[in-house]
Amino acid sequence: MTGDRALDGDTLFYVYTVIEASAADALPDLPPPLGGGGLRLVSAGRHAAVVEAVDARHFEEEPLRGHLEDLEWLSAVARAHHGVVAAVGSATTTVPLRLATVCRGEEGVRRLLAGADARIAEALVRLAGAQEWGVKLYAGPPPEKSPGGGAEGGEPAAGAGGGRDYLRRRLKDRDVREASRTRAARTARDLHRELSRHAAAAVLHPPQDRRLSRADGLHVLNAAYLVPAAGREAFLESVPPPDALDAGLRLEVTGPWVPYSFTAGADEEKGSAL
Repeated sequence: MTGDRALDGDTLFYVYTVIEASAADALPDLPPPLGGGGLRLVSAGRHAAVVEAVDARHFEEEPLRGHLEDLEWLSAVARAHHGVVAAVGSATTTVPLRLATVCRGEEGVRRLLAGADARIAEALVRLAGAQEWGVKLYAGPPPEKSPGGGAEGGEPAAGAGGGRDYLRRRLKDRDVREASRTRAARTARDLHRELSRHAAAAVLHPPQDRRLSRADGLHVLNAAYLVPAAGREAFLESVPPPDALDAGLRLEVTGPWVPYSFTAGADEEKGSAL
């Protein structure tokens, strides 16, 4: 990884993450994931940003806006982004910036760092020695057929007792689904409360887009927890085993990650062309 070296002031820099400037020597050598120009550091005062020069044809404001609607392109950038942040985070405490944060020229990067200096400093202190764990809870999809044999949402099966029996079955199916969702929501609340007791902080995210998660069922909990390294075992022990969950519920635990979810406010000065 290179240090500060003059480039054209119109060069676009993709900004991955921010570290203490004094930690620069601890960083590993990393391959260039996006632009091919190599990762480098741009410093401003006590902080330094890990950046990469990128092609304006893809990262200028207008084409970037279009790319952000392309899930395949976005997924590739997200993988590259995470790869750099994870490698930096394995060597030192780091504050990841949001996906596709792009600045114009080194001065744009320095303005971003200067404008967020206090927030970055606070985040570096808060995140030191902690990791992020993700927990998702899914409720299984409803059955495809009603208990009486009629297809879900279809007409009553022949010989099934006529329209009144069909309506009773449909109402019963609805009540079963609503009761299942109520139990799932209660489990999610209780689980989140218990896990939060073993974490320094917790964040509830909205349900993930199924096109990205490719997960079946209703997404009833999508949470992230900031867990000090010393509390990792207690946190994981508080996660219930699969056989402790109601039928139809599925739990997914991921991590440890660099604490992406707990850097809110550290990159408020971001922009696509600073």
